[in-house]
Amino acid sequence: MQAETKLSARPGKLYRFLLPLCLIFLNPDEVVAVNMTISNSLIRGSVGGEALLSVRYSSFSLDPPVIKWELQGEKSATVVQSIGTDIVGTLRSEYQDRILVFENGTLLLHNLRLSDEGIYDVEISITDDTFAGEGSITLSVDEPISRPYIHMEAYSVLELSENVILNCSHDNGTRATYRWFKGGKPLTNETRFLLSPDQKLLTITRVLQADDDIYGCMVENLVSNMTSLPTRLVVYRRSSLYIMLSTGGIFLLITLVTVCACWTPSKKRKKHPTKSHSRTVDRSHHKPDDPPKTMEHNGINTVTSLYILQQKEPSIDDSSSNCTGSPELDSPPSYTASPQYTVTPPSTSPVIPSNPYVMAK
Repeated sequence: MQAETKLSARPGKLYRFLLPLCLIFLNPDEVVAVNMTISNSLIRGSVGGEALLSVRYSSFSLDPPVIKWELQGEKSATVVQSIGTDIVGTLRSEYQDRILVFENGTLLLHNLRLSDEGIYDVEISITDDTFAGEGSITLSVDEPISRPYIHMEAYSVLELSENVILNCSHDNGTRATYRWFKGGKPLTNETRFLLSPDQKLLTITRVLQADDDIYGCMVENLVSNMTSLPTRLVVYRRSSLYIMLSTGGIFLLITLVTVCACWTPSKKRKKHPTKSHSRTVDRSHHKPDDPPKTMEHNGINTVTSLYILQQKEPSIDDSSSNCTGSPELDSPPSYTASPQYTVTPPSTSPVIPSNPYVMAK
């Protein structure tokens, strides 16, 4: 029962395999089949290039062969079908102007695309032959590698720094593999040099002065390989002076931040000049520097005395006492004499009267 189940699972393949054997044993002289050979079952191509799926067949019949190419997938799709070199029917849009079939059944694909990758089945049959020739070829399509470059966050680091990461990057390329070089020598996983699973990233832990060197990476796939430009990693030596300066700078920064956070500007009130409620005597017309006025009377210069009346300004207490009749207000005002000046004595010369009649007397 198990054998019958397995046979029923593959009726087509078993039929194609067992029927020729039965016919050979029954009538070997009348068995006619197309013998097909494939020189290379794996073809590698690049995007934009060409792929030659080469096959050969042999037959005793002189009739032209019927050639059929299919691309395997979830649903097998017919790529091209021809009688000899003449294509039958209309090609699918993705294969327009990109296919050429030769007389021996070989298929040539132009301007390859990534979607062309897969397994191609070929079948060649001839009317007079009982069995057709069958075979398959695997086509892989890759995109060429563009020149890679090494990317780092900083190209100069301080000695004993942690986790310096070198990234080998490139714009184009499929199924790429990576290799790293230091000073022209290949790098492998070591204690301080760690490679990612795909070897695209190189991590240097705890950088030493000996790591100051030139680094490079190579990217390759099945159709191309490229090497990056050399990149130098500069490692500066850590000194005790640097540690002191960095520690002091951090302490100073913390101090300044603390002072600025705690300090608030003081608000001082401006003192406005107080207005005096006392009355002042306008002395703009009396200048103390002016000399005293002199008058001439009968030929004698006399000095007039100036008196300034000083009147006491009434205050609140005075006004209240005024109502009760204070004796201070009943007293006469006081006067202050101006500074006394010496009177110039008259001249000793005789006075001549202007009137002549006076002389006659």
